[in-house]
Amino acid sequence: MSFDSLQRGACLITKPACFCALLFIFSFLSFAQTPVPTFTTSQPNQSLTQTSLQVTAAQPTTPATVLRLEDLEQMALKSNPTLAQAEASIRAAEGRRVQAGLMPNPIVGYAGEELAFRAIGEKSEHLGFIEQTIPLGGKLRKSRAIVAQEKLQSEQEATAQRQRILNGVRMLFYRALGAQQLVEVRTELAKLARDAVKVTGELFNVGQADRPDVAQIRIEAERADLDLIMAENEQAQVWLELAAVVGNPSLKPARLVGELEKNLPVLEQQSLLQQLLSSSPEIKRAQTGVERARAVISRAKAEVTPDLFLRGGFGYNRELLEKEIPNARRTGPEAQVEVGLRIPLWNRNQGGIAAATAELDIAEREVQRVELLLRTRFAAVYRSYLNALRVASQYEKQIVPQAQSAYDTYLKNFRGMAAAYPQVLIAQRTLFQVRADYVTALINTWQSAVLLQGYLLNGALDAPGGMTMEGGNPANADDRE
Repeated sequence: MSFDSLQRGACLITKPACFCALLFIFSFLSFAQTPVPTFTTSQPNQSLTQTSLQVTAAQPTTPATVLRLEDLEQMALKSNPTLAQAEASIRAAEGRRVQAGLMPNPIVGYAGEELAFRAIGEKSEHLGFIEQTIPLGGKLRKSRAIVAQEKLQSEQEATAQRQRILNGVRMLFYRALGAQQLVEVRTELAKLARDAVKVTGELFNVGQADRPDVAQIRIEAERADLDLIMAENEQAQVWLELAAVVGNPSLKPARLVGELEKNLPVLEQQSLLQQLLSSSPEIKRAQTGVERARAVISRAKAEVTPDLFLRGGFGYNRELLEKEIPNARRTGPEAQVEVGLRIPLWNRNQGGIAAATAELDIAEREVQRVELLLRTRFAAVYRSYLNALRVASQYEKQIVPQAQSAYDTYLKNFRGMAAAYPQVLIAQRTLFQVRADYVTALINTWQSAVLLQGYLLNGALDAPGGMTMEGGNPANADDRE
């Protein structure tokens, strides 16, 4: 269709209508060359999140490397330094357990008496001895029991740290997957906006568009470019965080294989809470702390039993048996034996027993504290999960289809010259923003589900041992708020 024919047809309507019609047709001729993003809505018997954005335009070049969630998990379990630290803590605890059960080393020595240097060969006594302390009351066994409970605590810490790493990788994976989709959405929107600027510029050159029209379209395009830049920056940030958590800072961005919109977990509150309170590594560690405190009390009470002191030796006495008798013989070989016990007369370890009893009370209260804290965190995370799931469901069933319908209607009317092109732009912008909000809701749903199914553990780069509820690292979603 030529421009002259358009002008002849425009003479049948008013001047403003003529301008709009010309703008619509020129815009449509250019816009028709641009693929239109469409949403496909799932059937009623399909899963909750079958709605997806199908972009018919050429997709960005797929990186040669693709990564799945399982690949990233294996990387993290192999290279994340905190897991190696936790495993080393178990070995250290086992070493302390072995050491706690060892007998004290004996003392071997020499003793000399009556060493008169003017007549050292006449009256000196020389003795070699061996001395040994034997702990009684089962002290070694009970000391070993204390450290055995500490080893169990280290094992629970390692289990918790492993879960933290997996949770961190999974949450970052869904963030990265969402960022990947948002970059695609923003790229398409920016392309459509640039095409609109080109069409409007051509109309302005032939006098069929005003400067305000050109300015409005350019503003729209600049906003789309800024949104794209921010989406790309978000994607780059997530990749840096993901590379740190998997223990490979040189990890290059790759195409992620996964589905945000399919198989969203449906979680039941009471069963999740019961599983959390019965199987959480933090609960188990606190319960192990109670057993350790009881072992400390048993060891403190055994301290009252005195240790057995043994000392024996063999030597030679050069003193004469009878100095008045001529040719008297020397005393000769001698043996020495000493046996002793420390009598618990004043010190019966009263203070140690009292301190150990207080530690038991602290440990029992710690179990209650951890349980209550987990209940509090569970309530907050489960609320976030329900909110995100409801938002995702509402976007899928209502908001996204309505935005798609409005966009299709405005586009159809524009093609029929019954609507202004700015209305199409507004509907298009709304559609893409709705899509972005939908992706964000899906990310929040997955991240909350990961925490709920992973015992609320996060902080993949926290040093193991503290069993903190909040992680101060990029894998902790709370730290980003």
